[in-house]
Amino acid sequence: MSKKVAIITDSTANIPKDLVSKHNITVLPLEVIWGDETLKDGIDIQPSEFYTRLESAKVMPSTSQVTIPFMKEAFEQLIAADYDVFGIFISESLSGTINSAVQGRSMLKSGQDRVHIFNSKQTAMALGFQALAVARVAQDGASIKDCQALAEKARDNCGTYFAVDTLEFLHRGGRIGGAKRLMGTAMKVKPILSVQEGLVASLESVRTKRKAHLRVLEIIKDEIGDRTPIRLATLEANAEEDASALLELARQEMDIVEVARSELSPVLGTHVGPGTVGLAYMAGL
Repeated sequence: MSKKVAIITDSTANIPKDLVSKHNITVLPLEVIWGDETLKDGIDIQPSEFYTRLESAKVMPSTSQVTIPFMKEAFEQLIAADYDVFGIFISESLSGTINSAVQGRSMLKSGQDRVHIFNSKQTAMALGFQALAVARVAQDGASIKDCQALAEKARDNCGTYFAVDTLEFLHRGGRIGGAKRLMGTAMKVKPILSVQEGLVASLESVRTKRKAHLRVLEIIKDEIGDRTPIRLATLEANAEEDASALLELARQEMDIVEVARSELSPVLGTHVGPGTVGLAYMAGL
């Protein structure tokens, strides 16, 4: 008989708290480093507080992966409760969190073979939807092998597209190159980006915020094509009104079976900056 499987992800997944609780998902925090403070993402600092503080900050925050001790402790607790562990985390190319997971697992005195680590090659709710898909089948008794197979399928059917006010934050955090940053410096031009093969990719620039948001929806509709069912989530950094408007438009134009309103955590907000609006999807499963 296969063992129960527990799902672990990280705070950049931005899964709404009610779904985390309902599907028994363990969420480990990345960290925001702000001056001499180290703040656990979504625990010591919430999005609203983060964006308010950012407006007047003299020192800009930076970020760090989930710590190795945090990983090790989470693994130990779940193994002690007789779970196999499936850890599904932010893209290895965007964060050292998977490295922390690998090291945390290697420090276990026993049960290393019961911890499975998966690179989502995504973040925000494109990671969240992957974690939710696997958590749902795990609750129904799926084996670790089944969870792995579903995670791979989910990863192949997810996407993240977003428009930023400026590329300055991505450039500062080393997530996008200097040449790309110049795309976004012209007046009123809003860069559209996506997460492709685990990296932030710059797609195009659109004049005006409204047109950029509409273009995000257009790209996603084209990419989803005739795949169903469709699950869709907002991603927004201190831009709830704009994100809600985009989501409502998407609901009018697409047959969506699951909707999540998701605010970017402080760690992601550090890299994309306030005013960012986008959508994450999973389609076909």
